[in-house]
Amino acid sequence: MATYTHGHHESVLRSHNSRTIANSAAYLRPHLDATTRLLDVGAGPGSITAEFAGVVAHVTATEIDENALALSRGLAAERGIENIDFSIEDVHGLTFADDSFDVVHTHQVLQHVGDPVQALREMRRVTVPGGIVAARDADYAGFIWFPVLPELDRWLHLYREAARANGGEPDAGRRLLSWARAAGFDDVTATASTWCYATPDERAWWGGMWADRILESALARQLVDSGMATPADLQQISDAWKRWADAGDGWYLVPHGEIICRA
Repeated sequence: MATYTHGHHESVLRSHNSRTIANSAAYLRPHLDATTRLLDVGAGPGSITAEFAGVVAHVTATEIDENALALSRGLAAERGIENIDFSIEDVHGLTFADDSFDVVHTHQVLQHVGDPVQALREMRRVTVPGGIVAARDADYAGFIWFPVLPELDRWLHLYREAARANGGEPDAGRRLLSWARAAGFDDVTATASTWCYATPDERAWWGGMWADRILESALARQLVDSGMATPADLQQISDAWKRWADAGDGWYLVPHGEIICRA
């Protein structure tokens, strides 16, 4: 099992809490209705999970441990949502019975697991025949931005090295179709979508979030503890994120691969 590169520092959750069906699961939305039983693998802070609960019959949210699961559990309680239950799970070996769910969804998870093909096999096993397994993941090697700042090139190199050292695959988006085929799916629709940050408010949010993450998150600790970077290196990267955010012509694109797999 891989180590989760980002961790759960506030700067990380600041990003994850911004995720909605509209910006992160629009490709799946037409396949959901009021009768759907949905499994959300790797629910994180639960922002997408909670929205799913408003459109389907029932949601089961999973995370790798109680501390992580407490985030989505807390959001559901805060919003008074009653059609979500929670389970600590390893996606490589889910505890649910065969054919338990109509839809199994995972967002930004397969890039962090040790064996994404096995994860998809397990997601398929717990999905009813004819049901859907859906996954969306970013592809870090495809990130592009302007202005060109060498410190951000360094940031991307360090992130990809750290993610692979943790057993993950940061360039997962382009691999989803291949992984699905290796997992035994023969009916797969592969698409793509993006996040783009170009307005002053978007730049301030995205750049400010990463300026904090590179100094304070689990990634920062890993980079320093492993000798991959010094605190001074990370400070330079943080400062570059702020310069990018302040640039009037700043633009940033995050590409994602998506798959809809029929079980």
